[in-house]
Amino acid sequence: MNRLAIFGGTPIRNKPFPAWPVFNQTEEDALLGVLRSGKWWRYAYSEAPDRVGSPQSKVAEFQEAFALHQGAKYGIACANGTAALEVSLKALGVGPADEVIVPAYTFVATATAVLMVNAIPIFADIDYETFALQPSSLEGAITSRTKAVIPVHFAGQAADLRAILDIAERHHLLVIEDAAHGHGGAWNGRGLGSIGHAGTFSFQASKNMTAGEGGLIITSDEACAALCESYTSLGRKSGAPWYEHYRLGWNYRMTEFQAAILLQQLKRLEAQNSKRRVNAAYLTGQLSKLPGIQTMHVPDYATRHSYHLYMFRLNEREFGVSRANFLDALQKEGVPCSGGYAHPLYRNPLFLNRDFYNHDCPLTCGHYDGNVDYSTFEALCPNAERACREAVWLEHRQLLAEREDMDDIVRAISKIYECRNEFSGNSGPVST
Repeated sequence: MNRLAIFGGTPIRNKPFPAWPVFNQTEEDALLGVLRSGKWWRYAYSEAPDRVGSPQSKVAEFQEAFALHQGAKYGIACANGTAALEVSLKALGVGPADEVIVPAYTFVATATAVLMVNAIPIFADIDYETFALQPSSLEGAITSRTKAVIPVHFAGQAADLRAILDIAERHHLLVIEDAAHGHGGAWNGRGLGSIGHAGTFSFQASKNMTAGEGGLIITSDEACAALCESYTSLGRKSGAPWYEHYRLGWNYRMTEFQAAILLQQLKRLEAQNSKRRVNAAYLTGQLSKLPGIQTMHVPDYATRHSYHLYMFRLNEREFGVSRANFLDALQKEGVPCSGGYAHPLYRNPLFLNRDFYNHDCPLTCGHYDGNVDYSTFEALCPNAERACREAVWLEHRQLLAEREDMDDIVRAISKIYECRNEFSGNSGPVST
């Protein structure tokens, strides 16, 4: 086989993988429709100042369509997935002095949304085989101050909700599903986000559905939905006068342009996710044959994996190449990839320095009587630490390619393994 491309050989592939986002004339027509209507804001459809929304609004239409798609009664659109988490926590009554348990291996917003409502994020470990919240670690993190848990459906695969819900019920905890990766995903046939007290989604540029930015909350709790709607629109109340405000809220509204795009993105979602699942299954079958490549476990309860990411773990000693060198070599062979998070969330300076609000709020503002030292979580989350050392991520857009492109991925990784001795003298020792 050729020398590795990183050392001057010919790369396995030179053609690009599918671009993201996917769009066509339908998005263009939808955007032009909003543009030409002159109604770029959902409340422009109100017939009178004291009325909010109407079925004509693209935002209202998208809220209903996406909630129905995931199996919930209500959808509340907002500015982004971070806002969706923040609003959900606020609407469910989470606030000062409350602890909220979040996985250590997730995007920062899962934890910072907790801080934004003046509650305290407490980190729990992940399951090494799935990278989702580990139920035993969740239970071990519960204290008398714990109010809620945010399981993350990481990479689009359902977390172990049966175990998590059982623990939550025993301890009277709220469950907010972070489904930022989970568009179209399901747990035991039920749409992700529809199972806990609320579920949140992101439509940021990298997500399986996107309008560049955007977020949405789903719930089947009417009171929660009403509060979420109020909090996203400056504390207003449906049916009340426009300039009457009932609670402290934010302007977290979605635009008509975003909703128009997302309505078209939703129409493609199932076909795209189906193709992702087929290609992911093929990759898993092929890559699992290679020494040092540990593919991820997909439990039976993950009945629809949306594959926002395709991940595997690299055992450096078995493979014979350090992960840093592996990632560089795979990129040079024409396969985009990354190692994901450099370290678990609690090792970010944000948490180590507790740089939250002035005067160290919310930890020492007089409401909270606990003591949290984020530097101690490393010993409590060995799987999250290991995941940050071993994970390899491929983007969901790569799974929209064809079978021959999946074969290229396999060939590229096989090539690196077969030519692993080329790294001798060009890199440091392989870590254990």
